[in-house]
Amino acid sequence: MGMALAIYRKYRPKSFDEFFGQKEVVEIIRNAARQNRLAHAYLFYGPRGTGKTTTARLVAKLANCETRLSDNGFYQKGEPCNDCGRCKEIDSGRALDIIEIDAASNRGIDDVRALQEGIRSSPSSYDYKVVILDEVHMLSRDAFNALLKTLEEPPAHVIIILATTEIEKVPPTIASRTQRFHFRKLNIDEIVQKLQKIAAAEKMKVADDALELIAGSADGSLRDAESLLDQMASIKNQITAEAVEKIIGKAGLGRLADFSEIILENQLAAALKYIADLNAGGYNLVDFNKELIYYWRRLLSLRFDPSLVELYKQDITKKELEKIRTQSAKIVPEKHLTFVRSLIRAYSEMRYSPFVVVPLEIAIIENLKTKNSA
Repeated sequence: MGMALAIYRKYRPKSFDEFFGQKEVVEIIRNAARQNRLAHAYLFYGPRGTGKTTTARLVAKLANCETRLSDNGFYQKGEPCNDCGRCKEIDSGRALDIIEIDAASNRGIDDVRALQEGIRSSPSSYDYKVVILDEVHMLSRDAFNALLKTLEEPPAHVIIILATTEIEKVPPTIASRTQRFHFRKLNIDEIVQKLQKIAAAEKMKVADDALELIAGSADGSLRDAESLLDQMASIKNQITAEAVEKIIGKAGLGRLADFSEIILENQLAAALKYIADLNAGGYNLVDFNKELIYYWRRLLSLRFDPSLVELYKQDITKKELEKIRTQSAKIVPEKHLTFVRSLIRAYSEMRYSPFVVVPLEIAIIENLKTKNSA
């Protein structure tokens, strides 16, 4: 029996209909496909795990799908059929005319020259050769210059798709010769929707707040969220938020809200006990403090600009948003700005201190001690 396929590979979208997020990108590419106007060069950029390579493979299928070429009614869907021989070959990674290269490990001029040779020859059995060059920002300067020549005059039978997480490192001369698409981080709702589908298909029992915690910790990357769900799959009973917290060692927003409540109520003893318990429970306190700083940044920002609620809706759940709203109303600007400054100072000290918990405790004591307890 072979190894089980990783969840993110098993549930990788095979059509644009299955795609989560990136609506604008999907719509433009589908329309181009319907009008027979796929470009010869694309540049997909954005954070990892947001669908760049998946979209590149979909373009490869759109350009070569036999059903699309023979059935005009189907052509208008702007989707691959996923049934013809070519679609199946591309899905399984066996298509000779679809060349995927990781620029991180093939970054030299010789690699690009070899690629140029390959590009010049006609496709062996498809209509289009599709070259997918991942992490293209890693190419050397000479390699970029060689690639530029190909992009200036691409052969009619070739589609070149460049993908990168670092658009600013791609020379403007290269970028300007492509159709550029920005892949944004996915919001929590989008990630949770996809995870719910996977959990149902895999018959996994996962609590809603656990899914939200997985989605929140993935920082907009669907792939990271799916990999984390995969890690949890061995848990036989229902997967809880606590179980997820244990694995990622990150404190969920519920914990941050509880702790922040103690701070806002100025309860020094309770705050120190809370930190001691976290420490004893094996939580990563450096991470906890970092998350706390982000959380308080939200509280402070909302206190000064209530319209930010609209922006925060994308990143956090409704329940968490309500909590943040009520807590931000309790902020005393002068006092709590000092508190956040202390947390930031504690964070840099904690990273290098053999006594991780101490700088955080000091920050709390400094800010919560009252005249009487001094």
